[in-house]
Amino acid sequence: MSAHKYELMFIADPELDERSLKKLTEQYLEIVTKEGGSVEKTDFWGRRKLAYEIDGKKEGNYTVVNYSAEPATSDELDRVLNLNESVIRTKILRKDAK
Repeated sequence: MSAHKYELMFIADPELDERSLKKLTEQYLEIVTKEGGSVEKTDFWGRRKLAYEIDGKKEGNYTVVNYSAEPATSDELDRVLNLNESVIRTKILRKDAK
């Protein structure tokens, strides 16, 4: 198996401050690096209005991460992000798909 390139976007609770958001992001990206993957770029977009209300929230903290990892590692990252109550939504796209 070889690593694939992915783009992760997640929306975190708008109540999280910048430091907490960065800490949360680093904690999850450790899953990628511990499994031999690499994180190319992390982009914090900040608080933005959501397209529609989710769980009573009208805004969210957007974060976009480009990384390379095995498919199983990416699946695990998605699984644990979805378990966190501070994470409103996640989306992982494979960037090198043919």
